[in-house]
Formats: sequence, C-alpha cells, structure tokens
Amino acid sequence: MAIAETVSSAPKRPRILLIDTLRGLALIAMASYHFTWDLGFFGYIPLETATQGGWKLYARCIASSFLFLAGFSLVLAHVSGIRWQSFAKRFGMVAGAAFVISVGTFFATPGEWIHFGILHSIALTGLIGLAFLRLPALVTALIAIAIAAAGYVNGYVYPGIFSSDFFDPRYLNWTGFAATPPRSNDFVPLFPWLAAPLMGVAIGKLALTRGWLTRLAALQTKPNILGKAGQHSLAFYLIHQPVLIGLLYLFSLVYPAPAPDPIESYIRSCETGCTASGQDAGMCQRFCSCTAERLSQQSLLVPMNEGQINPQTDERVQSLAQECSMIAQ
Repeated sequence: MAIAETVSSAPKRPRILLIDTLRGLALIAMASYHFTWDLGFFGYIPLETATQGGWKLYARCIASSFLFLAGFSLVLAHVSGIRWQSFAKRFGMVAGAAFVISVGTFFATPGEWIHFGILHSIALTGLIGLAFLRLPALVTALIAIAIAAAGYVNGYVYPGIFSSDFFDPRYLNWTGFAATPPRSNDFVPLFPWLAAPLMGVAIGKLALTRGWLTRLAALQTKPNILGKAGQHSLAFYLIHQPVLIGLLYLFSLVYPAPAPDPIESYIRSCETGCTASGQDAGMCQRFCSCTAERLSQQSLLVPMNEGQINPQTDERVQSLAQECSMIAQ
C-alpha cells in the first residue's frame, strides 16, 4: 500500500512533552532493573533475582512500555504520511545500535549474548508498524489483543501450543515460537511483543482521530530532566550499562562480594528454568541435582556458569543432561 510523503504545507504539531517524560521514566525503570541484574552478575545478590518473580514482571512491564511508546510515537511522526527519509534515519540508528549491542555482548558474554533484544524488537516492530498506520484503530487494537492473548496461552513466550523445536535455532527463535528458551541476557522476540507497539499505534490513531493530542500536549508544557533523557533514549540505553558496570566494578575492588557456591547457584538457576518450562517441580529437583553432581565431577560446572561452555551445543553437557533426564523421570 503506497502512502504519500508528508506535504511541506502540513501544519507542524507541537511536541508532546509528556511522551518524552514517560519515556524518561521508562529509562529510569530500565536502569534500576539492569542495576539489579548487575548486582547479581557481581555476586552481591543471587544471579537469578532479576529473572524471576516480581522482577521478571517488572522487566516485562518496562519492555512493554518502550514498545508501546514506540508505536504511539510512530503515529505522531507520520501523521500526514510516512516520512521515509526520517524513518530510514531512525531505523538505521536503532538497528545499528542493536548490532553494536549484539557484537559487544557476543565478546563480553558469549554464552548469553543478545541476538534479539529490546532494540532489535523496536527496529523490526517499527518497520511492521508502518503497515498498520492506515488501518482503523479498532482493527489494530483487536490484532494486538489477539497476539497478546495467544502469547499468554503460549506461556508468554514459551513453551506452549504454538511452540516448535523447528524454531529453536537462533536464526528462527527471534519469532517467539521456539520450544526451548535461548540463553540470552535480553530476549524480546517478535511474538508476543508485537502486541505492545501495535496497541501503541492503535491508541495513537485513536488519540489523533478524537483530537486528544492537543489535550496531551497541554498536560505538560515545560520540559524537565526526565523529558530530556527521553529525547535521547537511544544514547541513554547505550551508555547506562557500561557506566553502571564500571561503577560496580570499582566498588567490588574495595568491597568484593562473597564467593558463591557454584553448585548451589547452578541448582537454583536450573530449577528456576526447569519449572518455568512447565516441568514437574520434583522432577526438576532430581534432574538439577543429578546434572550438578555430574558436571562438578567432570569439572564442567564452573566453566559453564562463567559462560565459557554453551550447554546448548556442548556434547558433554548434552550427554549428561540426557542421562539425568532418564534418571529424574
């Protein structure tokens, strides 16, 4: 469907400062979550703290807010038609930053590198969102709800009735249909996360047609520090983690964290992942205790915990897992 370029005579709409402020709040929330993850990474709290319970829900709310605001902003940026040059510039910046994140984490944490995180998702869903700009808001909202509902039925991303081993490789698991969760420090697959930006597009279209944009602009008329951060969200995203990690590293030189027990850390992480995949808790306990003992006996546990061994591809780990799986049944 061809959409005309914005005409030069179109009236320029005032910037909605509230959107920048909300994006700034999301950035602060993201930084607080990443700081919690960093504390676990340096050993000050259990490593899995940031990946379970309330923190897991917190992370999903943060990711959803970024994607929702990206969808809403897509409508604001292309009210009178797609401005291809502007879109291509922003898409290139986000996709380029996502590539930098992938390369950096591949060398920093090769066992859990980020191959499809929040920036990858924002770039791809923004491209998909263009196809929904001319659809009625109700249609887009219903599609978003359907995707979110399917994701919930599917176990909110995996496992579930829509999952398949076919999608397990990295070049396909970004779709969200993988049966086995990939090891990654940030994984925001297309489904069901596409629901959030599409809902943002739907609400943006509704606000546009109902004349709510003027009211939204009137809610905040003066800039603030959160809004300033929100206007430079990409730079904030790229910089904040190196800064947090650097500060924690310096702190650890003065007040090092106590050395964790590798067996306890492994069993705790293993049982969390096992039960999250829908397995029986008793079976998970037996399986994780078995694999912990055998990995320790073969001096594989510490290298695996440190990311030097990829359990998804290492034949020794796979063999142990198969043996313990039969024992745990």
